[in-house]
Amino acid sequence: MQNVLSSSLLSKNIKIKIYSTIILPVVLYGCETWSLTLREERRLRVFENRVLRRIFGPKRDEVTGEWRKIQNEELNELNSSLNIVQVIESKRIRWAGHVVRVGREEVYTRTRF
Repeated sequence: MQNVLSSSLLSKNIKIKIYSTIILPVVLYGCETWSLTLREERRLRVFENRVLRRIFGPKRDEVTGEWRKIQNEELNELNSSLNIVQVIESKRIRWAGHVVRVGREEVYTRTRF
């Protein structure tokens, strides 16, 4: 996938769609049940930033004219979607709601009989 994400033949929008539809679901498979430590959260953010840097490429400095890596703050501005840790938190909340609803239905069906 590295070659696809750094290819100049694809637009940045397509690369972001590839990341969000193919790569992210594979990385986050089963994340609803993970108990993340700060170290794991940091490693996931590092992974996401590396992928986004590969998608957006280097940036030319307006003052010096030299190429440089995009900083994390700039990546956050360029990528309008939630960061990977926020996605995990939203999936966990969604899963917790599902578990609560299933628990209620189970209690309701048991009391009816």
